[in-house]
Amino acid sequence: MNAVEIEQALSDLAAQAFDGAEFPFQFLAAFGNKATTIQRLRKGDSNASDVAGGVLQRNHIHVAVAEPGQVGQTLTALKASAKTAQAKAKFILATDGITLEAEELASGDAIACEFPQFPDHFGLFLPLAGISTIKEIKDNPIDVRATGRLNKLYVELLRENPDWATTARRPDMNHFMARLIFCFFAEDTDIFPGATLFTATVDKMTQSDGSNVDEVLSAIFRAMNTKTEDRGAVGIPRWAIEFPYVNGGLFSGDTHVPKFTRTARAYLYQAGKLDWREINPDIFGSMIQAVADDEERGALGMHYTSVPNILKVLNPLFLDDLRTQLEVAGDNKIKLLNLRKRMAHIRVFDPACGSGNFLVIAYKQMREIEAEINRRRGEVEQPSEIPINNFRGIELRDFPAEIARLALIIAEFQCDVLYRGQKEALKDVLPLDSQNWITCGNALQVDWLGICPPTGTGVKLIGSDLFNTPLDQAEIEFENEGGEIYLCGNPPYAGLSSQAESQKEDLRILFEGVSDYWKSFDYVMGWFWKAHLFMRGQVSKAAFVTTNSICQGQLVPMFWPLLLKDGTTIHFAHTSFKWQNLAANNAGVTVAIIGLSSGGERVKRLYSLNGVGETVQAEVENINAYLVAGPNIYVEPAAKPNLDVPTMFWGNKPVDGGHLLMSLEEARAISVASGEAAPYLRYYYGSHEFIDGRPRVCIWVEDSDREAAEAIPQLGERFNSVREFRLASKAKETRPASKYPHRFRQIQGVPGNQSIIVPIHSSETRQYLPVGLLPKRSVISNAAFGIYDAPLSKSGYTKICTGSSISGAGRRNAGGRQ
Repeated sequence: MNAVEIEQALSDLAAQAFDGAEFPFQFLAAFGNKATTIQRLRKGDSNASDVAGGVLQRNHIHVAVAEPGQVGQTLTALKASAKTAQAKAKFILATDGITLEAEELASGDAIACEFPQFPDHFGLFLPLAGISTIKEIKDNPIDVRATGRLNKLYVELLRENPDWATTARRPDMNHFMARLIFCFFAEDTDIFPGATLFTATVDKMTQSDGSNVDEVLSAIFRAMNTKTEDRGAVGIPRWAIEFPYVNGGLFSGDTHVPKFTRTARAYLYQAGKLDWREINPDIFGSMIQAVADDEERGALGMHYTSVPNILKVLNPLFLDDLRTQLEVAGDNKIKLLNLRKRMAHIRVFDPACGSGNFLVIAYKQMREIEAEINRRRGEVEQPSEIPINNFRGIELRDFPAEIARLALIIAEFQCDVLYRGQKEALKDVLPLDSQNWITCGNALQVDWLGICPPTGTGVKLIGSDLFNTPLDQAEIEFENEGGEIYLCGNPPYAGLSSQAESQKEDLRILFEGVSDYWKSFDYVMGWFWKAHLFMRGQVSKAAFVTTNSICQGQLVPMFWPLLLKDGTTIHFAHTSFKWQNLAANNAGVTVAIIGLSSGGERVKRLYSLNGVGETVQAEVENINAYLVAGPNIYVEPAAKPNLDVPTMFWGNKPVDGGHLLMSLEEARAISVASGEAAPYLRYYYGSHEFIDGRPRVCIWVEDSDREAAEAIPQLGERFNSVREFRLASKAKETRPASKYPHRFRQIQGVPGNQSIIVPIHSSETRQYLPVGLLPKRSVISNAAFGIYDAPLSKSGYTKICTGSSISGAGRRNAGGRQ
């Protein structure tokens, strides 16, 4: 289950009549526990609780239903329970159906609340579903709750209006959802006059069966797109007159609304009853983005990137420098004024902005610094000089682009309320600015200088409003020209094997004629290259999150010499770490952060994680493409060793449909059935087989022995299957290999008396490279490298383990470890 589903399940549970006997099991079911798991606990088979009314799930939680008024005492008993410690429970929870108390034992985080309010704290319990908790989610559940309500509404509307799910009409549906989000936020923040104006009007003016909801919403939208003095002429109904003129293109154009059902009306009302004042635009944007994506909806709410991770990019890129300048300025009003003017000219540009996380966080952080400047200058009611249209983005899909614009509008209003007060914020929020600063387009094909130019000149005029027109270029000039430009973001990674044809074409357009290796490039390299070209035209800096693969192996000498020239340097980097999100059981992709500069900074900063997971910083003279402090040296591939050492070969590739391979048990059965087959069976090792000490077996037949081997029924049948598999292959290089089905398609090294195996795949947590000596005549697969018949005195390796014969008992760790 995902976070949105868990929140909904807990909300449903809290709304039911409390049943003390059933509550522990209902609570565990809300986190996706299987019915069989619940049944075992219910029967007592796996429930080792020693507390009255308790249910103990090992490695998870100890829950107990208390007598009325005894919740605190019961929680104390759970904590003191020897069984809680023995079962390694992460949480304890006690309730009497009136109040509820719980504690996360490792952190000490605790809650105490009225029973109906416990779903507000669902974020505390997400580890029960294998979901890493994020502080912002734990502290403020509105984002997940709102996402869940809107998702239900979205799915129900598409069910009732299948034509709105088509490619042609999906943008209309997404635009409609953006309008609703604004209305919910506006009515809870007094942007609309009166409390709950939007939800109350819908409730009052629509039929309970939902039959006229579309007509009512359409009239409201038309009102908000019509100036007050013009409303009489266009027939705006009296009940809609109170809605303010919004402008900004949000309610312009087509005001058609999908047809509602009774259920859809109920979902709309439920969403409106939430308190939208505390919505976090950086969190909510990422979550709601998945609502409009059929493929992502199953992982709803899982792709939120935490603020600390985003700040790993933004802080060293430019925010740390602003804070340093604030500290240097102290209370000097002239220096503070100069810093404020500098910030007003800064432009932040995310050319893969999604729903705007990086832009929103950058804006909010800068507003915080500006507010401190104003406080020190005694100007706390000073309007912000940081325009949101200085925060630019490119996004491929239209809905995230709309949400990014909306998220920045919400962030601006919330910052105005926080730093200037509600009254001053309301004076400036409406009408919305109709200029566009988020472009919908392919970032690798769009001209970045056209969207974020060094000055306000030369920007193409394509569209006429903020939300309604798909744009190929931005159309607004900067209010403050000539300022600093910072590029940032988390572009799509897409390695060679996972790229779509359109992505391969993007790379071809970018690199053909520039590099002969572009077909091997990761997709994210396109953003680094575009940033390099961008910085050649002006002094600027960039920082992107990337898979660490672009700083390892063969990609480094292929790509980085193109980049680290013409004044472009790596001015900061964060070495490999897990970029985690809310996905259940998600190990997180391993990423690095690389900051590029065209300014030639003397000191570079290299960040890494120490042994306890803390970020440490080193100031160095140069950071090379391997993210190491040192000169720009590239390790070029070599076909043969440069020194007098044995040659290492890639392993042997069967391409056999699995018919030349088998388990130890299958090999022994063949040997028992036909003793003549034994000489053709050999141990088979790849990386996993060697490291885990679990070899498989392969059939290895020399051409001279083919006829004899084919005469053995158990082998001949497998050769026929190999032949059929290769003939049916779509790979043109595989089909000719059907003529010799008795052997591997690609043989790199012939097994000899001794072979040294060098695994290709290992573990990043291992402190050594697991290399070892294999039993005689072992075959090394293409999942490892091999050194054949090398003298041990030269290689420096020692034999640590050998296996027994295949026809015998065999050892589990044949091949062993080193």
